[in-house]
Amino acid sequence: MACRIGELVLDCRDPEALARFWCEVLDFVVLDREHDGSVEIGPREGFGGPQPTIFLSRSDKPEEAKSRLHIDVNATDRDQDAELERLLKLGARPADIGQTGEESWHVLADPEGNEFCLLKARIKPL
Repeated sequence: MACRIGELVLDCRDPEALARFWCEVLDFVVLDREHDGSVEIGPREGFGGPQPTIFLSRSDKPEEAKSRLHIDVNATDRDQDAELERLLKLGARPADIGQTGEESWHVLADPEGNEFCLLKARIKPL
């Protein structure tokens, strides 16, 4: 038997704002709110399904250093250019991590500066 990723944890200053952003990006919903302001978001079927949930952990001082882990997303119902436009309207912004401009993906940052990539390939929705 092997393990599966059930939850990703992201320290942030404003869990509610990031929950709104990532729920729109991933078509997730808020699953739970903790007394400390932390928020768990995930697919509508909840924890334990084929996708991990994201736990947005309230922290007054999230790490400022470059994260060693980032999220890659793929569009499910539109091409990469249309999805890029949608993500930018939601509050993502381009991020420069030294890419050449020849990459097939776009490097973006969420409203708190967490980097993620929009990949070119479209994948089937779950």
